[in-house]
Amino acid sequence: MSHPDLESVVDVLGEPYYKNDSVLLYHGDCREFMGKMKGTIQVPLTVTSPPYNIGKEYERELPLDAYLGWCTDWLGDIRSVTTANGALWLNLGYVSVPGVGKAVPLPYLLWDRLPFYLIQEVVWNYGAGVAAKRSLSPRNEKWLWCVADESDYCFNLDAIRDPDVKYPNQKKNGRVKVNALGKNPSDVWQIPKVTSGRDRSSQERAPHPAQFPMALIERVSLGFSNTGDVLMDPFSGSGTVADVAMRTGRLAVGFEVKEEYLNFSAQRLERTAVELESRLPINFE
Repeated sequence: MSHPDLESVVDVLGEPYYKNDSVLLYHGDCREFMGKMKGTIQVPLTVTSPPYNIGKEYERELPLDAYLGWCTDWLGDIRSVTTANGALWLNLGYVSVPGVGKAVPLPYLLWDRLPFYLIQEVVWNYGAGVAAKRSLSPRNEKWLWCVADESDYCFNLDAIRDPDVKYPNQKKNGRVKVNALGKNPSDVWQIPKVTSGRDRSSQERAPHPAQFPMALIERVSLGFSNTGDVLMDPFSGSGTVADVAMRTGRLAVGFEVKEEYLNFSAQRLERTAVELESRLPINFE
C-alpha cells in the first residue's frame, strides 16, 4: 500500500471532528479507528504517548495486568496500520509495581510485547520536575524508537544534527572531523518540558496535564519521517503532534476520546494555520 493522503483516510474513517489541509482529528477510541484502517490505510510514522495508568484525569486506572494487556492490543493495532518501512516513536513514563518497585519504567514492562523491532531507547531529560525526599528527583522519561523492518527505515540524521559542537574545526589527517551541520544528538535529549504555574508557565502551555514540548516532537518529525508523510497519534491529547506536523511539512491523523481536548486542539491548529499563512517566525523553544 502507498502512503495515504487525507482524502483516502476520510473515505475509510468518515468525516473527522476537525480537519484542515494537513490534519484530521477524530473523536473516539483509537482502537475502533485503527480497526477500520486495517487492510486499507497504512502510515509511515506513529508518534504517541498513552495514559500511564497513574490516575490522571484523562484515564481510567486499571489493574496492572489489564493495563499491560490493553497496551498489547493497541500496539498490535498500530503495527497493523504501519507501512513496511514505517516506525513507532513511543513515549512511556513510570508506574508503581507493588512489591517490585516504586517507579518502574513502563518500557521494562512492555518491551517484549512490542510487535516491532526496537532500534533504541532514547532518554528525554526534561530539566525541571518534582522534588523527591527519599529518592533522586525524577528528571527523565523514555522514548522507544521502533521500526517495522530492522534494515529499512527512515533516519534523517542531517535534519536533526546538534550544531553545538565543542571543537567544530578539529581536524584529522588535514580534514575537518565534524560534520558541518553539527554532531549526532545522541540518545539523551535535553529538551525542557512544558511547564505550568504562575510566572513559570511555558508559552505553549495547553489545558492538558501531560503535554509534549514542540521541540521534542519537531526532532522526531524531522529525523524519522519525510516531507508529506502522515504522522499518526492514537492518543492525540493537546494536538502537539498535529501542530508540529503542520510546521514541518507533514500531515497528521489523530484520535482522542476527550472532546474538551479536541476543542482545544482545533483552536490551536487554527491559530497555527494563521501563523503559517502569515509566515510569522516559528520558535520551538
